[in-house]
Amino acid sequence: MQDHRRLTRMPAQISQHDNEANGPFFLGVDVGGTNIKIGLIDDQGRTLAFESIITNDGNGANAAIERAGNSCRELAKRAGIGWRLVPRVGLGTPGPLSREQGKLLNPSNLPGWHYFPVQAALEKAVGKPVSYVNDANAAALGECWIGAGAGQSSLAFVTLGTGVGGGFISEGRLINGVNSFGSEIGHIVVDSREDARLCVWGGGRGQLEAYASASAVAAQANLGVRSGVESSLCKVASKLNEEADGDQLTAKHVHEAALEGDSFALELIDEAAFYLGIGVTCAVHVIDPGLVLLGGAMNFGGASCVVGQRFLRRIVSEFKERTFANVFEGTHIDFARLGSDAGYIGAAAMARQDYYQNIA
Repeated sequence: MQDHRRLTRMPAQISQHDNEANGPFFLGVDVGGTNIKIGLIDDQGRTLAFESIITNDGNGANAAIERAGNSCRELAKRAGIGWRLVPRVGLGTPGPLSREQGKLLNPSNLPGWHYFPVQAALEKAVGKPVSYVNDANAAALGECWIGAGAGQSSLAFVTLGTGVGGGFISEGRLINGVNSFGSEIGHIVVDSREDARLCVWGGGRGQLEAYASASAVAAQANLGVRSGVESSLCKVASKLNEEADGDQLTAKHVHEAALEGDSFALELIDEAAFYLGIGVTCAVHVIDPGLVLLGGAMNFGGASCVVGQRFLRRIVSEFKERTFANVFEGTHIDFARLGSDAGYIGAAAMARQDYYQNIA
């Protein structure tokens, strides 16, 4: 049988012989549409071991969770950590979901997992209690624990990828919501016109995700090319369309064109920043976190790139125009630090939080 696992040693990994690793230890499982990321974390938030396995190998959701459970045990063994020293496991999945019922509802990027009781399945696989949370909320917890929000009691985390997700923490408490839909900033309405764009996943009209996600940027790029806009993206699209039918431009192509000074690409990025500025303002006016972090794959190079710096400046500028002077002065907006590791680290953080609350 083919082994779909891929082991990755983290840059900050601690050797199993390093006496500085402090227990208790927690495992974080971050389920994505393509991969499941699993990390063994010590009580200080340091990754001792990490593994990524393919999500769908053709055997279904239950088999995938069983493989994830096996990986959890193997990571502990590889790091020299006794299984009894791992009191709890954290699990993050895409939404929509029901934390109360411990199951996924109908996430668009996991079509074979609809209404799957994922929490109970993982508890059975690992033989330990499992803390369950939305993946973006988990990422927010990760950033608040050891990332760009370390030391802060409140933050708003916005994840920019195929869609727009969010995780809000207020005074140390994660905002999950009654319907497990708390912090879903991607679905706030930023355009109330009758002909506003449709949301990438849910179909809601005028929602932030329809304007500030990687899918939205790509859609506008392809629309512009089809309408004959002057841009280097036209040549890129033409070449791509020779290889496959349909729209092929992505947000990455837009970023690459923007790096070369393409005015249309820069307009697309500025437009996404404009709507994100509106979304950030709404979030700040609701929870006043003092810190807003931008995570996910669509950061246009982040702080180390001129395009990423421009993207951030436009968001901050829009926020300044729409908020109060004292709120602007007391709010910092920046890029997140943990990248794609935030999900499994945050899932472990959720397990850690629940563990200490239960023994208090």
